[in-house]
Amino acid sequence: MKKYRLMAVILLLVTFALILWQVASLTRQVELDNLRRSLDQNLSRYTLSLKNELEKYQNLPALLATDRSFKNVLYNPDNRVLVGTLNRYLSEVRTITGASDIYLMAPSGQTLASSNWDTPASFVGKNFHYRPYFQQAMAGDEGRYFALGTTSRKRGYYFSHPIRSADAVVGVVVVKIDLNDIEEQWNDELTDLLVTDIDDVIFISTRESWKFKTLQPLSGSDLRRIVDSLRYVDQQLVSLPITEREPLAEGVELITLLEDNPAAGERSIDRLSGARYMLMRLPMPEAELNVVALAQLSQVSSRVWNAVVLTGVILTVLVLLGLFLLLRQRIQYERQRFKEQANRTLELNEARVRAVIDNTQAGLITLDSQGRIESFNPTAEALFGYSAGKIESRYFSHLIAQPDRAVCWRMITDPQELPEQAQVPVLEVQARRQDDALFPIELTIVPVRDHGERKFIVTIHDLTERKQYEESLRDARDLLEQRVLERTQALQGANDRLRNEIEQHQHTQEELIQTAKLAVLGELSAGINHELNQPMTAIRAYADNARQFLELQRTDRVADNLQEISGLTERMSKIIAPLKVFSRKSSGQAEPVSLLSVRKGAMSILYGRLHSEQVEVNWPESLEDLLVMGDMVKLEQVVVNLLSNAVQAMQGQPNKRIDIGLELTEEHLCLVFHDQGPGIAPEELSKVFEPFFTTKAAGEGLGLGLSISHRIVENLGGRLSASNHPQGGACFRLCLLRADRPRFD
Repeated sequence: MKKYRLMAVILLLVTFALILWQVASLTRQVELDNLRRSLDQNLSRYTLSLKNELEKYQNLPALLATDRSFKNVLYNPDNRVLVGTLNRYLSEVRTITGASDIYLMAPSGQTLASSNWDTPASFVGKNFHYRPYFQQAMAGDEGRYFALGTTSRKRGYYFSHPIRSADAVVGVVVVKIDLNDIEEQWNDELTDLLVTDIDDVIFISTRESWKFKTLQPLSGSDLRRIVDSLRYVDQQLVSLPITEREPLAEGVELITLLEDNPAAGERSIDRLSGARYMLMRLPMPEAELNVVALAQLSQVSSRVWNAVVLTGVILTVLVLLGLFLLLRQRIQYERQRFKEQANRTLELNEARVRAVIDNTQAGLITLDSQGRIESFNPTAEALFGYSAGKIESRYFSHLIAQPDRAVCWRMITDPQELPEQAQVPVLEVQARRQDDALFPIELTIVPVRDHGERKFIVTIHDLTERKQYEESLRDARDLLEQRVLERTQALQGANDRLRNEIEQHQHTQEELIQTAKLAVLGELSAGINHELNQPMTAIRAYADNARQFLELQRTDRVADNLQEISGLTERMSKIIAPLKVFSRKSSGQAEPVSLLSVRKGAMSILYGRLHSEQVEVNWPESLEDLLVMGDMVKLEQVVVNLLSNAVQAMQGQPNKRIDIGLELTEEHLCLVFHDQGPGIAPEELSKVFEPFFTTKAAGEGLGLGLSISHRIVENLGGRLSASNHPQGGACFRLCLLRADRPRFD
């Protein structure tokens, strides 16, 4: 059914569209025919008006050519009296006839006399030999020509006639008329009138912007011919922007013309819009002119649109009327069918309601206005153990335990206790079965109106299972709380043990750091021995000499030896002092530390070893202004470990040199330690910072130095990494947080 209905709608829409299209096509054709007839009538009228205007002057040059005074001036061009008399005569003729200008030209083309002789734009003395009307007259014919005046810059139509003497042309008389009056008389909002020359150049137009445009693009030769004749002086002869042409009949065509749209912005692409016109042309061969009319097709489009809208409205009304009649008939049919269906539905609903009441999981009881039971569904029978026949007409309170009867009875008997529009309260009470057993229920008492009589519907849900579930849930909650308490106590004990282990771990770590320091000190003992042996030997020699000098009573020499002994003991104290500082435990607090101080402390500790093993250490310059966040003692330990490892790695190498580079970033300062040793095996690079990993021979180290150094640097917020240099040797990069970070504005 839906398929056929959709097809009917589609067919109706297609028919509707075809009718509208046919109406639009017929209306457009009729309106175009009407517009063409109207244009033809208007064009004929305007053409006749133009002919009449031209005919008023076409015989004037021939009449003037018979006047003897013209020949007198032609024969005596230098006679001022004759020329002056002719000028005044031409001025009077111009005034009487209404011509624009009248003038006499010699065979050379020079103007000898003119009606405007006394004006600034006088033609007298001007040469117009290039004008076609002069050339036509000199050839013995009457001349007709339209052009812009080269002197006056005004549009004019020229009539010329030869002046003969003994069958020879001795001069030319010219009458110029102004066609502005004709142009001003043409006034039609929907029709534009044009007059063009034989080259289709527009020289008269009701639209100012179209003047001196062409209806067809000019060829190069035609354009040069027109320019050479100075017909339109310096006007740019461009064609109108006609984009489409649709011929209808001879001299009639439909065109699309691009026009300027002032409403659009100056740079908008929509500033030029296409307008449709009907163009009709009527030639005037005797005047070498064409009269052209352009009528806007907007009126045609408007009438077509009106016809389409009217047809659409009529069709819509007809369709709606048909639909209304069909709908009315269908409504009557549906109304009858609805009545039958309503009766069947009512019967089905009653049966369905009864089935719902009988099969619902809730007990449903209906009460009269006095609280007596009227109906009892099967669920209620199962809950209370009564059959519907035995319980009917008994009071509902018989089913409720004695303590809860009052609240239920109050909701039935007191109308204000249970308003019909209020939210119905849910009660939890104890119910009583037929065997007097009590059980929990949830009930609602809802008032209803049955034919104006107040009655009640009681909905009952057995809460026995829910109460049992709540009891089980309560027991489970108590058990869970007990377990949570026990688990919390166990976790508290575990936390205490973990805290103790962390404290022991930190203590062990500090002890390992201190052990590593002592291990480094042990490695340095040989160098320290060498440094202390020399001053001790010297002290012994100076003491023996002093005793001998004392026996000889040479106290001055004794004083010198004692002074030398004092200097040697001070030197020994300076050697031992850095080792004491290095061996002490640090404060553990990060503070600004000078790299120069770190360098001096580490180099003092390693001086003896570096000197004995002839190792060259190259530090970067200008360390005194560089500060890092750290602990002086721990940083010295890290640097001593790195330098000691580098020295040990270069044992047996001919060139023992450690180059220390400096890298600065906004946040960090990095020292790069590069030795000249064999480097680190690639498979061992990832293990060098692991505790107890070492490549040294047995008895030379525990493998804790780099691990502890790595841990110290990380605790200070820095990084310690290892790599191999491209030119050989190992590189250790020590990066620490800067304490003198630069400020950027």
